[in-house]
Amino acid sequence: MSELEVVHCSKYYKKNGELFCALKEADMQIGSGRFVSIIGPSGCGKTTLFNIISGLTGPSAGQVLLDGENIVRESGHVGYMLQKDLLLPWRTILDNVIIGLEIRGISKKKARERALPLLRKYGLAGFEYDRPDALSGGMRQRAGLIRTLLQDMNVILLDEPFGALDAQTRLQMQNWLLQIWNDFRKTILFVTHDIDEAIYLSDEIYVFTRRPGRIKAKIEVGLPRPRDERTMTDERFLQLKRELLLMLKEEREPSA
Repeated sequence: MSELEVVHCSKYYKKNGELFCALKEADMQIGSGRFVSIIGPSGCGKTTLFNIISGLTGPSAGQVLLDGENIVRESGHVGYMLQKDLLLPWRTILDNVIIGLEIRGISKKKARERALPLLRKYGLAGFEYDRPDALSGGMRQRAGLIRTLLQDMNVILLDEPFGALDAQTRLQMQNWLLQIWNDFRKTILFVTHDIDEAIYLSDEIYVFTRRPGRIKAKIEVGLPRPRDERTMTDERFLQLKRELLLMLKEEREPSA
């Protein structure tokens, strides 16, 4: 397990000849093995932050520390799963989930041996040799997350992985993700627009302001684990939801 720290990170872009701020002076501490969510208005810098943490882009100012080491502009330190599963249509589910292992030089035979038990344990038994178009949206997201797990990183970034799913499938996937997290105890940073989802899954929630994105608040969830559907009727859950709804309402664009 690993501890992640974002230290005073800002990101500026040039837009139409003018300097545009996407993220401003973000500070975050994500403890080892914790499940932490980020919520905020569209365009508030959440994905920009993920791209900085993953090394896809560098901050204009600030640092990203993994177990105390600066990893700014370095890739390969964290797992990163986008909302789209990005499964290759010509490969089987098994061969899709081992792509990261193959890139690292592990033979296809050994990679398959590592992947098969995970596919079978986490709901994809019987679909290992099917192609992606044979799977539902939820099952494709399972495959995408298993592929991310197989990268064997201690920190995983999940950018709205369930955003395109229907409500029933989404709840199933949330419970499935909690099972995965409980089994592996990875450090997870999770972006969502769904307040219920953020509370249900998380140990802490960071609330971002509207653009330029700043951290407005860090909220401790404090609900006992394990969680199930009854958690959503807990008074603490409902109180947190009211608080977060009010915070986000304050961040609406003036014309909204």
